[in-house]
Amino acid sequence: MTHRLPLKALLGTVALFLAVMAHADDASTVFERFKAASGGAIWDGVHSLQSVGTVKAGGLNGEFHITQDLLTGRSSESYKAGPIDGAQGYDGKRSWEREPGSEVAVHDAPEAIRRARSSAWVDAHGYWYPQRIAAVYGKVEIRELEGKSYSVIEATPDKGDPITLWIAADTGLLARIVQRQGQDISTTVLDDYRDVDGVRLPFRYLTDLTDAAGRTDPRNHEEIQIDHINANIAVSNSDFAVPAMVSTAHIGDASGITSISFDLVNNHIYVNGAVDGKPARFMVDTGGQNLLTPSAAKKFGLNSEGKMAAGGVGEQSIDLAFARAKQVSVGTATLANPVFLVVDLGELPKVEGVTLDGLVGYEMFQRFGVKIDYAKRQLTLSDPKKFSPPPGSTAVAFDFDGHMPIVSGVLDNIPVRLSVDTGSRDSLTMSAPFVHAHGLIEKYQAAPESVTGWGVGGASRGHPARLGELRLGNQSINNIAGDLFTGTKGGFTNPDLAGNLGGGVLRHFVVAFDYANKKMYLAPNADFGKPDAFDRSGLWLLTDSDTLKVADVAKDSAAERAGLHVDDRIQSIDGAPISTKSLADWRRQLRELPVGTRMTVEFERGDKSSDATLILADRIPATMK
Repeated sequence: MTHRLPLKALLGTVALFLAVMAHADDASTVFERFKAASGGAIWDGVHSLQSVGTVKAGGLNGEFHITQDLLTGRSSESYKAGPIDGAQGYDGKRSWEREPGSEVAVHDAPEAIRRARSSAWVDAHGYWYPQRIAAVYGKVEIRELEGKSYSVIEATPDKGDPITLWIAADTGLLARIVQRQGQDISTTVLDDYRDVDGVRLPFRYLTDLTDAAGRTDPRNHEEIQIDHINANIAVSNSDFAVPAMVSTAHIGDASGITSISFDLVNNHIYVNGAVDGKPARFMVDTGGQNLLTPSAAKKFGLNSEGKMAAGGVGEQSIDLAFARAKQVSVGTATLANPVFLVVDLGELPKVEGVTLDGLVGYEMFQRFGVKIDYAKRQLTLSDPKKFSPPPGSTAVAFDFDGHMPIVSGVLDNIPVRLSVDTGSRDSLTMSAPFVHAHGLIEKYQAAPESVTGWGVGGASRGHPARLGELRLGNQSINNIAGDLFTGTKGGFTNPDLAGNLGGGVLRHFVVAFDYANKKMYLAPNADFGKPDAFDRSGLWLLTDSDTLKVADVAKDSAAERAGLHVDDRIQSIDGAPISTKSLADWRRQLRELPVGTRMTVEFERGDKSSDATLILADRIPATMK
């Protein structure tokens, strides 16, 4: 069984090892020894397995079931732990997932298909039966880990991604499986082998995720203990088929359509809603799931359970729990029995200059047709049967790997795959692997690294740059103010994605999402073609009572030349007290006032007051050079 973290969508090893190239056996010899040690020819008559056990993850305990068709690699598994339950599977062509809120998604992105294919190869025992799913192998390495020796084989199944198997020298049995999942590496340790009808099977699986910086967070450690395994049960196509999505959503208006006004702050969409009938303030985020802050969950009387690790664009991981409500509403659109992630958003309210209770995201988009009219500040949710694209719009197909839609386009003649994220304030953030692979820092003569965003996990740093032309369908967006991420931690280290398309670009359109048919629609609005202005101060500011706290000063920027420092607290600009404008308005002024504008900044540094002259200057060119 290849374990695929049944709790992963709601979110190596730490030990050091010595790798030695030795006079190792070839892969076929190692696998023959593995087969002999685990049952030999008896395996030839085993065509299916059904396992029942318990799961422990993130402070939650529950039950776990999996059915596997060894002849094809098909599988389906389900779990229930604390307030959440869900399922996932592979039907022989694509993987699928049923979320705790009963939303069902088919993961049809190329990288998701490859990953599922590799897991299916292990489930089908393709290393013994290549006629089921074939693979090519690298050289066998002999490695020592914690005093034990292993034959380590990297296999690349047909139409799959590389996956690494560790076979223990002392037992001849499969001891661990290592596979990449997005920006993380999943390592599953298999032990507690027992006899089942003449074959030996592992009854315990321990799984950890290691990020691109080599960090393994114990909060995401998962243990599965198998209680019982049945071999050669009857299976059918329906056991592995994508399940129907249970109806939990409705729109109160007889038209099947509801429209809600929203506030656009820092390119983020904020709407009023309700949780169990109590007023709530949400950010609308295609890039996230339904989420509440701990204080909001308490305010709504919800009980939070579990303790996993959540990460986002920032470098840090923070605690994540789960809570189930009776309903969540936006306008007259309502979801029944929703599950919320409960996450402390940290400094985000200060970054935004607004208060919020949480996010509405994937679950709403999966259940309703969604139209966002940025110019009119209007969000429209509709019954999927009543959805219609905006007039004059371009259709852009998307696929899924997880919860975020992924579109294909072309950036300056380079093909790109981009996640679409209304929860990002930026225009276009390019991921570190893509930046390095294409030499984008040099290509775009990017500015020095600075804070370019802030989200779950804190600040995100990148290199601001003026990009050229992005083509999506038949739409072209020119002279984008982008940022190039080069770090090793956070959400922008995924090698499967070129980048993340955010509100800075989307705000120039009426944007609509039809998740049922996997289409995004773009209709240019009155802001289309207007310059994508970028900050001219070099300041990253947070609200701090009646002042603005300087969280970052960009190198070679106007703020650095003015002598401003991190932790300075700005009291007024050009004589206007900070309290006279919102943070978003101050940012707009620092972005849109002409180059050369002189501004008097009064600030506190420690217990001393001072002032500085800030002379606005471009940090990136107005157009691509």
